Amino acid sequence: MPSTDQPDLLGLRRTPTQRRSLERLHRALDAADRLVAAEGVDALTTTTVAREADISVGSLYQYFPDREAIITALASRYLAGFDELVEQVVEAASREIWPDPIGVVLDAFVARWRSEPGYRALWLGSQLPPQLVEADRDNNRLIADAARRILVGQGHLPDTPELARRCWVAVLCCDALLREAFRADPEGDPELLAEAGVVLRGYLLDPADASADPSPKDPR
Repeated sequence: MPSTDQPDLLGLRRTPTQRRSLERLHRALDAADRLVAAEGVDALTTTTVAREADISVGSLYQYFPDREAIITALASRYLAGFDELVEQVVEAASREIWPDPIGVVLDAFVARWRSEPGYRALWLGSQLPPQLVEADRDNNRLIADAARRILVGQGHLPDTPELARRCWVAVLCCDALLREAFRADPEGDPELLAEAGVVLRGYLLDPADASADPSPKDPR
């Protein structure tokens, strides 16, 4: 059952506070998600979302002034889910030892891309409005910082400005590779996904050790 917790969603005309209103809002977004996943972004209109959600168009307009607002709110909900995933991965890394943390993190994001057909359709099939482009960049910055924290915390690399910069560049590269892999195959092109791991390990690890065993270095 979808959560009725309210993340900070972009695009809303107003933010509901009562439980029934929150449930109606999430029902509309769940309907938009199903439509995008099944038919693509072009299928989204205020009429089709209201029909799929079994609510009146008037009720929908209480939250969304137009079609673009629905897309913006849906996209920001996807991004909030990715932010939550990032924190879960960082928390797990603080409790476990990962010989190959890059592989673990990449697998987590690949799994999310596979499980979110609506996200794939939206990110691969349309031009994001400026508001969402910046939100997407903020999401990538969060991922880059999480990668830095994981690599340092696991004892693979020292915490330096160079590592922070490399993590940012690596996330941008990985984002492009994931988009291309899932544009080619809804499950992710396996060869491109494998190459993404090779690229990330080779770039983020010490270049002298890029082809070596990725096990943590002894910090002593």
